[in-house]
Amino acid sequence: MHQTIAVVGAGTMGTGIAQVAALAGHPVLLMDTAPGAAERAVALIREQVAALVERGKLTADPETLRLTAADDVDALAPADIVIEAVIEDLDVKRRLFAEVEAVVTADCVLASNTSSLSPSAIAAGVGRPDRVVGLHFFNPVPRMRLVEVIPGAETTEAVVSTVIDLVTAWGKTAVRVAPTPGFIVNRIARPYYAEAWRLLDERAAAPETIDTVLTGAGGFPLGPFALMDLIGHDVNESVTRSVWEALGFDARFTPAPAQRALVASGRLGRKSGRGVYRHDVAPPEPARPADKAPCPLEVVDNGAADLHVLLARSGVAVLDGGQDEQTLVLPSGAILIRSKGVTATELAAEHGAPVVVVDRTLDDATASAIAVAASDSCPSAALTEATGLLQAAGLDVYVLDDIPGLIVTRTVAMIVNLAVEVVQQGIASAEDVDTAMRLGAGHPLGPIAWGDRWGAGTVHEVLAGLQRSYGDPRYRPGPLLRRRALAGRTLA
Repeated sequence: MHQTIAVVGAGTMGTGIAQVAALAGHPVLLMDTAPGAAERAVALIREQVAALVERGKLTADPETLRLTAADDVDALAPADIVIEAVIEDLDVKRRLFAEVEAVVTADCVLASNTSSLSPSAIAAGVGRPDRVVGLHFFNPVPRMRLVEVIPGAETTEAVVSTVIDLVTAWGKTAVRVAPTPGFIVNRIARPYYAEAWRLLDERAAAPETIDTVLTGAGGFPLGPFALMDLIGHDVNESVTRSVWEALGFDARFTPAPAQRALVASGRLGRKSGRGVYRHDVAPPEPARPADKAPCPLEVVDNGAADLHVLLARSGVAVLDGGQDEQTLVLPSGAILIRSKGVTATELAAEHGAPVVVVDRTLDDATASAIAVAASDSCPSAALTEATGLLQAAGLDVYVLDDIPGLIVTRTVAMIVNLAVEVVQQGIASAEDVDTAMRLGAGHPLGPIAWGDRWGAGTVHEVLAGLQRSYGDPRYRPGPLLRRRALAGRTLA
């Protein structure tokens, strides 16, 4: 027999949760304080299910779904599990659960779809905090598979098991998270946006170039600026600010003034017609890669193992230089080297020759784009050689100003650093962190697995280089990452 599910809040999230529960066969009570909102949401769910059936996505009969619009809290008395999806306000959630607790049975589970608030703080408003649990769904609920399960300080294991079993039966993947600001996804994902804003502030590249490199080289499904326009800058900036404040104004989570300015001006993204990009006119012009350049006939390999896959794709002749300097020497005498978190100009001073630095990728074998930057002393002919070599490998090449860590390298290193910290602090397991970031944030690879693919030593070197270049504590490597790098151990 299916449990009766009550959902409070008939907005996008609440409606999505109610739809999933109803399609799983549960009787569902949907309540909202706005007059007529619950009735409209029930009708919308039936329409959406009918549309899915018409497209061959479902076989359900929308008219037989056991969906009921509830008039008030008293109507929730039969519920076995109440899931609130109201405004992200602690006082509102506390008052709601206090009202619900007064009418439901003693063993009814009270679950909050909070995206950032502590379940323990929410539970402080009820007489039985042991039955309160965080149950964070992702939007759109019917499509997104991840659910973060966050026990409060007094939540019983029975309650945790109940909600994990529930969402698993709905086809979701549950990850268990200790209470922490932003939980897993909203905490670890912050650098994906923050580093994009920093690159833009430094005029390293245009938004469309940053987006293109992170999709074509990083394998992310959507670039950060396009994604923030989709999410809404008001929502995205609010989450960043909430995590930043809750973590004691940690520099790694500092909100971007440029995004605050967008919000203040009403440029919220797609929903307002304009954000970073304009959505009220034709789509923005795609990023333009470097013009076609000739490929050099041969290069000298001085132990540049991290460029070998790209070299093989290019088909260029490779001579063994007999050195172990992690560099390629171009015909002009300039050096090609993978990003280490510092500028090409700093590497040129170290090596005593002009340098073109190459960004890292998710997978050199399949990447379609890559970013490069030349040292201040680099002749244009050397940059042309590097560009032609990478184009011969089938890559669109984007030339940036000489900033530390380029695009993918710095972004992924920051994400990995936060992920390792979450594991070290016991907030979630390495496996759950990787699962959450793939399913909840759409990342192409979990950050712990990505860190191991690059190597803890490489990630640490990049972060240390960024910290040295900027003198900014936001780039400080975490202690566990440093230990793993020094010991030559994996992160997982």
